[in-house]
Amino acid sequence: MKQHVLAGMAILAFLGGCSRGSDNEAAVATPAVTLSQAQAPLGSPIEVTYRFTVAGSAPALGEDYRVFVHFLDSNEELMWTDDHTPPVPTTTWKPGQVVEYTRTVFVPIYPYVGDSTIRVGLYSPKSSRRLPLAGDNSGQRAYRVATLTLLPQSENVFLIYKDGWHPAEVARDNAAVEWQWTKRQATLSFRNPKRDATLYLHLDGRPDLAGGRQRVTVALAGQPIDTIELTGPDEVIRKLPVTAAQFGSGDMADLTLTVDPVFVPARVPAAASSDVRELGVRVFHAFIAPR
Repeated sequence: MKQHVLAGMAILAFLGGCSRGSDNEAAVATPAVTLSQAQAPLGSPIEVTYRFTVAGSAPALGEDYRVFVHFLDSNEELMWTDDHTPPVPTTTWKPGQVVEYTRTVFVPIYPYVGDSTIRVGLYSPKSSRRLPLAGDNSGQRAYRVATLTLLPQSENVFLIYKDGWHPAEVARDNAAVEWQWTKRQATLSFRNPKRDATLYLHLDGRPDLAGGRQRVTVALAGQPIDTIELTGPDEVIRKLPVTAAQFGSGDMADLTLTVDPVFVPARVPAAASSDVRELGVRVFHAFIAPR
């Protein structure tokens, strides 16, 4: 599950164009989006449920289209995306079928607070052609489906990256995508919320460079609360319920990630790298959501 803005995806203009609010081609489906919350602080996770109701007269689609999702500010400037391939390939969609699924999306730390408009659509990764859908067409077959109000980051539980972390890195093609590699053991410290919460961890690893498998042990206040097994390159989003008692009684609490095995890219021929750092896993997001 990636928030990366891939080159050439949905922000390309639809070839052939279509006027704002109108379309001469029959709609393939009706899109809808439901959010787990109407307001979200910057940096926080939200659950986004996507729903496509396939038209009763929809023709069979000859290729697997991707979903583009644009989050725009009040000036209709693109802030970030959640472009993805739907879990049910569009080549298998049937007339009248309802395709519904939920994704966890992390709001980037973006210099904006206020209302954000969400637009969605379907596009071809081969030609960038967009499909006609039923709904509020804002132009170029991008359909308004929901609004999310962004709040200041100060609403969040602030995490301190203590021991065991390498410096933050940013994706070359998208400055909104940031991560930090752990060493064998890495610690996060934060003010104890002293109530039940949900811990979100968004990470991936390179088990292919570390013997085929990596195990991440998650401990809170020195006590293991979860184990994550990584056997492939896919990113993992873990949502762990945490009780107030598990945070301990102190004013501060420590969350520790222990990775086994770690690897040094320069020592692994398949990595073709001169990087001599000890690397565990790559953490994109860590978040504590009090309940």
